[in-house]
Amino acid sequence: MAGRTPYARLIFNNILSSKKLLLEVDVKMGDFDMVKKQGTVYVCQECGYESPKWQGQCICGAWNSMVEEKMIPDMPSKGIGGGAKGKKLPKARKLEDIGEHTNIRIDTGIKELNRVLGGGLVEGSLTLISGEPGIGKSTLIIQVAASISGLGKKVLYVSGEESVEQIKMRADRVCGNGWKELMLLSETNIDAVLSSCETEKPDFLIIDSIQTMYHDEFTAAPGSVSQVRAVGASLMKYGKDNNIPIFIIAHVTKSGELAGPKLVEHLVDCVLHFYGERNRDLRLLRSNKNRFGTTSELGAFEMTQQGLLEIENLSGTFLDNLEDRGEGSVAAAIYQGTRPLLLEVQALTAPCAVGFARRTAIGVDNRRLSMIIAVLERKIGVSFIDQDIYVNIVGGLKPEGTATDLAVALAIYSSFRSKPVSSRTLVIGEIGLTGELRAVSHVEKIVKEAVRMGFETIVVPEKNIPKTDIGEDKIKVIGAIDLSDAVNIFA
Repeated sequence: MAGRTPYARLIFNNILSSKKLLLEVDVKMGDFDMVKKQGTVYVCQECGYESPKWQGQCICGAWNSMVEEKMIPDMPSKGIGGGAKGKKLPKARKLEDIGEHTNIRIDTGIKELNRVLGGGLVEGSLTLISGEPGIGKSTLIIQVAASISGLGKKVLYVSGEESVEQIKMRADRVCGNGWKELMLLSETNIDAVLSSCETEKPDFLIIDSIQTMYHDEFTAAPGSVSQVRAVGASLMKYGKDNNIPIFIIAHVTKSGELAGPKLVEHLVDCVLHFYGERNRDLRLLRSNKNRFGTTSELGAFEMTQQGLLEIENLSGTFLDNLEDRGEGSVAAAIYQGTRPLLLEVQALTAPCAVGFARRTAIGVDNRRLSMIIAVLERKIGVSFIDQDIYVNIVGGLKPEGTATDLAVALAIYSSFRSKPVSSRTLVIGEIGLTGELRAVSHVEKIVKEAVRMGFETIVVPEKNIPKTDIGEDKIKVIGAIDLSDAVNIFA
């Protein structure tokens, strides 16, 4: 019996653990039962996680993001197909039976915006545009509204932040007299907005902004998870049922992220981000999500006193005064969306005064910069241990992809050796950890853009040479095998 005592104790402890677990489950279920009785729940404003009790940190890692909101009542279960009784059921259609022009696009009258949208606004679509305060979101939207209304279409502009008099003042300044069919409404109640839409029957609806709108059935503050979910769902249903395109304006935080819950991005069909440097007039419009076109598309505007002007020659804007630069300046190229784009990469190396060497990058990922510096040190034989390195993409552009790796490396090397790179030379290529240059896409179109901009030489990865069979009579195309080979070309 003595030998069986440990086994008996083990079984007894397992029984106690099971009872404790069941007790904890009962407590949790009791908490949710209490929540149901009270009708409230704590919701994270960042990720939408619901909890019966308040907690300082959400499971997503956000602190102090739990807000008490009214609980959404559960829908009664009617079984499979039970909720469809007495209603006309939608009929499924074969893909081959659907015409190509089922979704008709509306010309906004602004070519750069049409480019980013994939050819114009799609009927029944929800488009979200975000940006920092004062960047020009409302100016762009009022110009779009005036342009569409000038085509004879009825546009309803709903603002929860400005009065109709303030909106008219901005329209008079940037739109002139082309807004006769533009209607203004200052309202924050989404039910009142949709009631006005049922009366006026607009062809285009603008909401400025979704964080100011609220639904009567919810007691939470405007901009909360429940309010954004309810307002977004109401707008989506109205737009889809009436085939009306809807433009929604949203605010961003100091870090550039979309303010409020992220679920607003999932509700819409297209997400546009409007950004730029405050000390410059250049404004960029980027597509981060588009169900009806390509993503990562880029549109360019110039902010003036009379509103936003389109920039057709964007490469010329980024390469402004390139010939006046000295060492540390290299011309690069990327393929953004559906067009090539030339830009300027600047680098500066300086002796480190105290402490660890500093690595600062604007427009370039810091981790990517650290990798490029490590490859330079290992494959070229230079040491930056006592050098501060600063890298900047001129114009505030944040290029996606790795086509600018070689330009960043040569700019750093040029500044370190005090050897300028010719302003008539263009550099593209991705750098691998072994120092090899990897091929980049759309080189043929980049070569055409380089010829148009007056470049004399372009350095590309050796693997891109067989595919580059255009423009060689107008521009010298040089292939480089690895980083060392590219550095020797400029040495």
